[in-house]
Amino acid sequence: MEFSALTFILIALSILVIAIIVIPLELFSYIYWKDRRQSQHAILRNYPLLGKIRYTAEKAGPELRQYLFDADTAGKPFSRDDYRDVVIPAKYQKNMIGFGSRRDFEKADFYVKNAMFPKQQEELEADNTRIIDSKVYEVKEDNLLSRKEKLKNQRIQPWLLNDEHAVVIGPSCRQPFCVKGLVGMSAMSYGALGENAITALSKGIGMAGGSWMNTGEGGLSDYHLAGDTDIIAQIGPGLFGVRTKSGAFNWDLLKEKSEIPQVKAFELKLAQGAKTRGGHVDAEKVTEEIASIRNVAPYQEIDSPNRFNEFGDVPSMFSFIEQIRNHTGLPVGIKLVIGSPHDLEEVASYMKETGAGPDFITVDGSEGGTGATFQELADSVGLPIKSAVTIANQTLKKYGVRDRVTLIASGKLFTADRIAVILGMGADLVQIARAFMITVGCIMAQICHTNRCPVGVATTDPKLQKALVVDEKAYRALNYLVTLRESLFRISAAAGVTTPTDIRASHIQYKDEYQRVWSLDELIDKESFSVTL
Repeated sequence: MEFSALTFILIALSILVIAIIVIPLELFSYIYWKDRRQSQHAILRNYPLLGKIRYTAEKAGPELRQYLFDADTAGKPFSRDDYRDVVIPAKYQKNMIGFGSRRDFEKADFYVKNAMFPKQQEELEADNTRIIDSKVYEVKEDNLLSRKEKLKNQRIQPWLLNDEHAVVIGPSCRQPFCVKGLVGMSAMSYGALGENAITALSKGIGMAGGSWMNTGEGGLSDYHLAGDTDIIAQIGPGLFGVRTKSGAFNWDLLKEKSEIPQVKAFELKLAQGAKTRGGHVDAEKVTEEIASIRNVAPYQEIDSPNRFNEFGDVPSMFSFIEQIRNHTGLPVGIKLVIGSPHDLEEVASYMKETGAGPDFITVDGSEGGTGATFQELADSVGLPIKSAVTIANQTLKKYGVRDRVTLIASGKLFTADRIAVILGMGADLVQIARAFMITVGCIMAQICHTNRCPVGVATTDPKLQKALVVDEKAYRALNYLVTLRESLFRISAAAGVTTPTDIRASHIQYKDEYQRVWSLDELIDKESFSVTL
C-alpha cells in the first residue's frame, strides 16, 4: 500500500496532537483521581490540581524568597548583603562599596568611635614582611545575560600582628601557642563538612599564616592537616579521636595527637551556641573513614553525651584540664555558652582560689550556626555573643584572673566592624565558621543536616563533593581571611590606634533609637557585669 505525502502529514499531526493534548490530559486525570483518593492531604482531596500548584510553590518558596523577593538586608540567618560581604572579598580580595551604606541608622546599635586625628597607614603596627602568592578573579565582562571572569595571580600582604602585639595562649605551658592573626576558623568537624571543604579551608588558612582552624568535636583528620595551618584540636563529650572503642578516654591517643607539630592547643567543648547539648550526626554521614577517625561504628547515627562523663563540676573539670596540660604540654581551653551574668562566677572564683584553670575560654553566642540542632535550642537557649563576651570579660576581671585567660568569641562575627565591636567588649581573638563555609561555596541551602548539600560543602557524598574544587576554593578562603585582617587594621587607624589589639570599650559607642549616645565603658554595669541598655 502506498502512502501519499498528505497521509504522512496527517499521521504526524495525529501523533503531535496525542503528544500535546491527550498524554497531558491522561496525566492530569491520573493525578486528579489519585489525589482524590489519598487521605494524607485535605486540600488535595478537594482541589487536586490547585493543591499540586500550592505544594509546588511552597516547596520552591525559600529559593524564590532568597533570590527574588527578600530585601538585600532581610534574609535570615544571613541576608543577601551578609553573603556578599563574604563572597566579594573571597573572590576579588576587595570590599569596596559605592554610593552609601544600607544600614538602618535609625535603629539602636553599636558603632566604632572615630578619632579626630586617625593613624596614618605607615603608623600601623602590622607585620607585612611576608608576601603571599594568591589568585583572585578579574571581571572581564558584566552584562545582563553574560559575565566573564578570569582567575589571575596576585601578590597580597598578610596583615599579621607584629611580634609585640601577638596573642600568646598559655604562656606558662611547656609549649605556648603564639597567634599573629586575630581571626581563626571556628569548630567544624570532618563529617559535618566533607573532605574537600575541610582540605580547601586548611590550605587557604595555612597560606594566610598566623591563624588557626578548630577541628570541631569530630576529631583531627588528615584533611585538617592538609594545609599546614595551626590547629586547635577540640574534644567533645563523645571524646571522638581520643577514645577507646568502648568510649573511654584514651591518653595514648591524646599524646599521639599532641605530638603532631600543627596541633597547638586542645579545647574541651562544654556547649555550642546553636546547641547547648551533645552533637548529632546522621548515620549516612558516618562513613568508614569518619568512623575510623572517631573510633565509632560506621553508618550508625552518633549522639554524643550532653556533658563529659570525666567531670561533673568545676573542681573536677579543672583537674581534668590540668591532667591534659601536663600530659601534652599544650594549652587547654574550654568552649561554653553563657546563659546568665552569674555563669562564670564559680569558674573565675575557683581560678582565683587555686591558681588553676583553662588557658583560654571560647565563648559561643546563641546566634552561632551548626550542621544539625533542634529549633528550640537554636532560638531560645543561651545568650547572644555581645552580652556573653561582656559578662565573661567583666566576671574574670572581678576575680582578678582576666590576664590569665585568652578570651575567644564566636557567633556571626564575619565582618571587621562586628569584630572590632566584640574586641572592644573584651574578646582577644575571634573564630568564624559559616563565613568560611561560604568562601568554599556554601549557598545557604540550610540542609546541612541531610547530607544533600548541593555544592559539596556540608556533605560526605562523593558525587556531591565533586562540585567543590579544592585548589580554587582554597584561594577564596585565603583572600577572605586576609581582607578581614586588613579591614581590622583599617578600622584601628580610624579609631586612632595602631593595632586591633588596642581596641577597648572606650572605642565603642552605643546609640539608642532616640539618638542618645553612650560609650561602652559607661554602659557596663559593674554589679551585674552586663551591658545595661
